[in-house]
Parts: sequence; C-alpha cells; structure tokens
Amino acid sequence: MKKVFIVHGWGGYPKEGWFPWLRNNLEKKEYLVFVLKMPNSEHPKINIWVNHLSKQVGKLDKNIFFVGHSIGCQTILRYLEKENKKIGGAVFVAPWMQLDKNTIAEEGKEAIKIAKPWVNKPIDFVKIKKLGKYYSVFSDNDKYVTLNNIKLFEKKLHSNIIVLHKKGHFSGSDKIKKIPVVLKELIAMSRR
Repeated sequence: MKKVFIVHGWGGYPKEGWFPWLRNNLEKKEYLVFVLKMPNSEHPKINIWVNHLSKQVGKLDKNIFFVGHSIGCQTILRYLEKENKKIGGAVFVAPWMQLDKNTIAEEGKEAIKIAKPWVNKPIDFVKIKKLGKYYSVFSDNDKYVTLNNIKLFEKKLHSNIIVLHKKGHFSGSDKIKKIPVVLKELIAMSRR
C-alpha cells in the first residue's frame, strides 16, 4: 500500500489550510495518509523534527511518499539525508533554504534565532537527489520564500518546479484550502 506523510510548517498543524483536503482526496484513492503533528510547532528544531518524522515513518521503501510545507520540506530533506534509502518521491510546497531576510527581521529576534540553524546547516543534496523524484511548488508572492530558492531546488535536487500565481505562503492564513497540482503530481509520481 502506498503511504503519504504530510509534514506541516513552522507554526502549522494537521488541520490547517489544504492538509485535510489533500488527505481526503488521497484516501479516496486508497493511499494511507498521515498528517503529522510536529512537536513544538512554534519553535521548530532540526533534530527534534527529524527524529519525530523518523519515528512516524519507520522503514522507508519505494511506496512511501512525502509532502512538506515550508520548514516541513527541510525536515523531509534532512530526514532523507540520514536514511539514505529510495522513496517513491516528495512534493515540496513553499520549500526554502533561504528566507526573505527583511521579512524574518520584521518577525523579530526570536524568529531569526529559530530560522538561523535551518538556513545555515547544509544539506547533502547530491545524496538526496538519488533517492526519489521531487516536485517543488512556489508562489510568486510568497512573503517568506524568495524565488531564488527555485534555482537551488532545480539545480541541486533536480526537482521539477511549479510556480503558482498569488498563493502567498500556502498557509491557512492565506486561505489556501486546496492545491490541485500537489494532488496531481503526487498521484502521477506514484504511478511511475
């Protein structure tokens, strides 16, 4: 059976925005779906989030797929880097390695402190890109994720790129309740 693990972003939660919609649509197609509640969502830490994901997933194989949002994408990447086993693939929504510095500065010192390790600790993309197929979905008006991230995910991960118009950060606060392209690409990926 194909399994999908959905990892929310910083400050997110399992019933936020488009996660319930994606879960329902995947379950209708007989996927086993887990929308994870990540620990201490307001203060995400790399090791804690990666370890939590590892415990939830168990043994990796080609029937396992991931969907990440924002910092959840990095969590998946950092998890795969440690596991080094082939997966079915992953769809990343608003993924980043770089953030808009002005926006983060506006959020205050606490946000800078939280973001710093995620921005500064490198990821071994060479290793990860061999483990599966990847799609990355960006918005042309995301106030956190700069479009410079597109080149990075395209070049280092060989990710297919999709840029949507005026979807913000794809958060519940942006009132995004569904992202059809995520469902479409995930299903296509799982049929290969």
